[in-house]
Amino acid sequence: MSYAMEKSEICRKKSGIARAEDGVLVLDKPRGKTSADVVNRVKKLAGIYKAGHTGTLDPFATGVLICPVNLATRLSRFFLHGNKKYAAVLKLGVETDTMDCTGQITATHTVPEITGQELENITRKFMGTIRQVPPAYSALKHNGIPLYKYARQGKPVQKEARTVEIHSIRITRVEPPEIGIEVACSGGTYIRSLCADIGKELGCGAHVCRLVRTESCGFSIEEAAALTELEQAATLESVNRFIVPMAESLRRMPACTADAPLMEKIRFGRPISEKDLDRSEYDTGHKKNQYIKIVDPDNRLLAVIEKKKDKPEYSYCCVFQSN
Repeated sequence: MSYAMEKSEICRKKSGIARAEDGVLVLDKPRGKTSADVVNRVKKLAGIYKAGHTGTLDPFATGVLICPVNLATRLSRFFLHGNKKYAAVLKLGVETDTMDCTGQITATHTVPEITGQELENITRKFMGTIRQVPPAYSALKHNGIPLYKYARQGKPVQKEARTVEIHSIRITRVEPPEIGIEVACSGGTYIRSLCADIGKELGCGAHVCRLVRTESCGFSIEEAAALTELEQAATLESVNRFIVPMAESLRRMPACTADAPLMEKIRFGRPISEKDLDRSEYDTGHKKNQYIKIVDPDNRLLAVIEKKKDKPEYSYCCVFQSN
């Protein structure tokens, strides 16, 4: 039995209750459902006793929602800030209080004639590292309360601008008043804010009328399962077919395959140094990475470790069972 197993996991093993594999479910969130709604439905699946999500999608939006289940909920932090891609449709000439199609109209303007080239010139201003003000209607919290609750009470709270990275913006359709764009960006970017800012730059305002997250942390929409499809998986075995194992889910994190001495160190929580990694199956060129996943020869996740500043040593972020 692992020293790092959670108390609930120990209880379940003792009681003989069958559980699903530890890993992530990659879902295509349906329109009209909150991310919390999806998680609640995931928790009702066979063998799932714990679930979460790694980045809220607005109710009107669809697309990739990564849901860690069971022990993999301890990996959530490694997905929160991963890169994302979106496909959005802006409606020019109409501003709303939520910056999307679900809000109340706050202003209307005449839509100017605009070409694809002019749009590209404008969107180019938003590429790279920018400062972005989060929407008043968002799940960000102020004093422990989501901002959207303040806004619904007529007491909107405006957070300070924060730094985000826009890797690319591609114009996919120019049919005013609707404009299609594809955006690749860092985690924490609000596409609603981006689209509203583009509308301001055009001088006519805008809001998002359709939004799809097409990629998150290396998982694409093509890999995502429909929630209804998952709910039809009535047995533990059928649910497991949808679960991506923990080690495989951390796609962008460099891996180290542990040898026997390193596995022994992990089992007893002993300090890990760069020398431990050098003698294992590991590309030493990755040493500048902040996080490293350590797996056993069967590619089961044993631990995630973090490089200590200015020291050839690592600290444990999380440790999992090793048989």
